[in-house]
Amino acid sequence: MKTDLIFGLMAMFAIIPAIALSWRGQFRRDFTFFAVTALACAGPLLDVIVRSDLTWHADFSTSIWVTITITIALFLFFSAVERNAWQLAPLLNVYMLILAVIAFAWQNIDTDAQAVTDGTGLLVLHIGFAVTTYGLVTLAAVAGLAAFLQERALKRKRKPILDGILPSITDCDRLVSRFLMIGEAILGLGLITGIVLNISLGEDALTIDHKTVFSLATFVTIGALLYAQSKHGLRGRRASRFVLLAYLLLTLGYPGVKFVSTVLALG
Repeated sequence: MKTDLIFGLMAMFAIIPAIALSWRGQFRRDFTFFAVTALACAGPLLDVIVRSDLTWHADFSTSIWVTITITIALFLFFSAVERNAWQLAPLLNVYMLILAVIAFAWQNIDTDAQAVTDGTGLLVLHIGFAVTTYGLVTLAAVAGLAAFLQERALKRKRKPILDGILPSITDCDRLVSRFLMIGEAILGLGLITGIVLNISLGEDALTIDHKTVFSLATFVTIGALLYAQSKHGLRGRRASRFVLLAYLLLTLGYPGVKFVSTVLALG
């Protein structure tokens, strides 16, 4: 338990330098930026590795730590290859720290763990698709929030929060579309691998449970938003509401189910 406490604290504090840099005002996409972002990713990753010990923990806390790790790793990648993605750092880093505090608060709840060897390669692939989708939709939600905050400030004729630091509204809309298009494709692969996995286990192709329902609802919502953006030019605050709805649905289907099954059930 002391080990979990130490690595949990290390994971939280690893995110703080990234927050300090991104809120400084004139931060740039330079070596320091990538170094502190890599540190923010390494802290939660190390915590997940130490906690897992060659087992898969399907509990709420581990799900959040994995989410933080994947999201920051994806952010690192897109910051290197996608123009303006790195400017989402101020909002993303704060949100990651909030999630880290939540994960740390519940990380000592006793849960059952499965050995990694108990799962099939298809199961590992399915889990990989699921967490990657959630990371991408998280990035899309942050980009949508950035666009929402700036457009609201402009309509109220006020100076936007983090003025000159966040991407422009146009760039935010472009990032949202990019993240969601990739996320929709990976979510589709996740649904397909889930069906194949169920069939291989002799179960119904589509298990109607909370996770499946919310995942399907997210898939439809993202698809509808992408269609509206392509055909009707849906942008700005209106598009942001749909992005946040998709994120809410996916949150209810992934960490939400974990919270109910491993936190409320034990309460």
